[in-house]
Amino acid sequence: MATRQRKNSNLHRLVIPVFCLTLSAYFYYHSTIGKFGLESHRQTVERSLELEFRLASLRQDREELEKRVMLLKNGSIERDMLDEQARYNLNLLHGDEIVLMR
Repeated sequence: MATRQRKNSNLHRLVIPVFCLTLSAYFYYHSTIGKFGLESHRQTVERSLELEFRLASLRQDREELEKRVMLLKNGSIERDMLDEQARYNLNLLHGDEIVLMR
C-alpha cells in the first residue's frame, strides 16, 4: 500500500483572493483610463466646451455677416457698403489712401 504524503501549503488559500484582486484591478484600470473611463469622460467634456466656444464665435460671425447682407439686399444699397465691396472685389484705391484688410 502506497501512502501519499503532502506538505501542507497555504498557497491554495491564496488562489481565489489573488484572482479577485486581479479582476478588481482590471476593472478599476478600465473604469479610470479605458476608452469609456473617467479620463475619457474628462477629455470629452473639455472638447465639448471648446466646441461650444467655437460655436458661439461662429454664431457671432454669422450674425455680423447677416447684417452686412441685409445692407446689400435692401432695395437701395448704402453708399459706404457699395464703396467697400467695390474696393475689396476690384482691388481699387486712390493714390492717397491706405487700406487695412482684416
